[in-house]
Formats: sequence, structure tokens, C-alpha cells
Amino acid sequence: MRDSLADAYRRCQALHRSHGRTYYLATRLLPAWKRRHVHALYGFTRYADEIVDATDGTAPWVRERRLRAWGEALRAGDRDDPLLPAVLHTIEVFRLDRADFDCFLDAMAMDLTVRRYRDYADLLGYMAGSAAAIGSMMLPILVAAGGAATAPAGDGPPGAAAETRKAARQLGLAFQLTNFVRDIAEDLRRDRVYLPLEDLDRFGVGVEDLRRCARERSATPAVRDLVAFEVDRARAHYARAAPGILALPGASQACIRTAYRLYGGILDEVARAGYDVFAGRATVPLPRRLAVAAASLATPSGRPVPPPGGSLTGTRRG
Repeated sequence: MRDSLADAYRRCQALHRSHGRTYYLATRLLPAWKRRHVHALYGFTRYADEIVDATDGTAPWVRERRLRAWGEALRAGDRDDPLLPAVLHTIEVFRLDRADFDCFLDAMAMDLTVRRYRDYADLLGYMAGSAAAIGSMMLPILVAAGGAATAPAGDGPPGAAAETRKAARQLGLAFQLTNFVRDIAEDLRRDRVYLPLEDLDRFGVGVEDLRRCARERSATPAVRDLVAFEVDRARAHYARAAPGILALPGASQACIRTAYRLYGGILDEVARAGYDVFAGRATVPLPRRLAVAAASLATPSGRPVPPPGGSLTGTRRG
């Protein structure tokens, strides 16, 4: 059993290292006993995502059946699965709310049938599972202090836990929106549009306009304005998440400061490119990523987190 558990953690870590490079770097700032549990959660979410987004031509109904079986294996406590022993162990150690896992899997199932979202409230319904729930899963690991034998930690002053949970969920939304903005062209290849149709209408943009931009690898002025609006919306979520970072213990603060700045830095790169997300994929260069991690590690606990870059006007700049 011990070897099976260790192997499962190693597999989760390999998934994280291969597919979540930005967050993997931030996770390196955590103590080793916390780090493997973050890898386990990433492995769980990544594997579910790979079931949904399989590129082998598998029919949606087959993928839906595989996803349902994955959820049933989790609920049954399947210790023979290559990944689940690590996930189940993490749930047990931190007494994680299994409802968050069900909520996440429900959102993944939506990706098999839902291709468009009418307005932002509609999209938030999806992101409650795909993003905010992940913030809720992560929080008990981040707030734990001492060591594996002492987890989970207490909640602190009355009301603090609820406010910190809200902030964690806001950060999940911010990260998810960052991905949606950066990956518009990639999502279109799967016939998915995560920008609300109401927003497209507001800027006079149709789905076919987005497809044309993807083909030509260049955004029109109207699409740039649309992307600027979504960037500002994401930055508003970052701003609402920032106070919660101060509630975390030192190493967790450094980790989440790094993730906050690096994911927010993707939006800065989008702005630097004139809000044209079709000309190339926005990434934060490795030297800057390393510098951010080093600066976050050196930042004293409790220092306020700087607000995300740019204004919150919803209009294109420069």
C-alpha cells in the first residue's frame, strides 16, 4: 500500500510538472509535506480534464461514461487506481469537502455538451465547479501549519475562515478567466467559446469573427476591445482575492503570491501585445517567473499584495 501511495503521488507530480508549469513553480515554495498534496489535487483535476478533452476521436458519450466512472471510483475509495490513492489520502489528511470534487466533476461534464454561455452569470455557474471549487479544495492545505501530523490547522479568528474561503474561490475564478482570455483560439478548435455571448454582442463581435481572427492570427479592433474588457474583469477577481493571501502562513503566502503574480502576468503580456491573443500565446518569460518566485519568497508575511496591473475600465488602452 505504501508503494502504491508513493507511486500515485509521483504520477500526480509528473502531471503537474508537465502541464502546470507556472503553478508548479509556485508550488516549489511550499514545504515538501504540503507540496505533494497540491500535486495530488492537480493530478485529479488534470486527469479529469484529459478525459473530457481526449483528442483520439472518442465520442462524447464515451468520454462522459469515463468521467462518470472516474467520479464513482473516487467516491468508492478505489485504491487500485494509478492516481486516486494520492487524492484519497489528501482528502483524508485535510478532511476536504467531497462536495467540491463532485462540483468540479459536474463542471467537467458540462464541457461535453455546453459550447456557449449566454452571460457572465451563466459562465459563473460553470466556473463555480471548474475554478472556485479548486480554490476551496486547496485552502485547507494552504492554511495548515506545522507538519503533516498536525494538519489541518484551526480556522483562526471568527469569520476569518469564511472570508479566506471567499478569497480562495475568487482567485480560482481569476486564474480560470486568465486561461479563457489567453486560450480563445485553442478553445475555438474544440468549438467552445467561454467569453459570454452577451459580451460579444456588446462589442459587435460574432463567433465567426473570432474564428476569422484565429485563422488570420490577428485580432480586429473590436475583438481587442472585447479582450481588454475580459482582462479587466479577471483583474477585478484578482483584486478581490488579494486580501485572502495575507491570511496564509509564510510559505503558503510566498507560493500564492507567486501564482497570483505569474497568472496576473499573463494578462499583462496580453495587454502588452495590444490585446491580440491570436498572434501568439501569451506567456511570462522564464527569467521573470524565477525573479517573481524569488521576490515572493523574500517578501515578509503580511505585506499587502499589490493590485493587478492596469485599470478596471473595460476599455482598450494603447
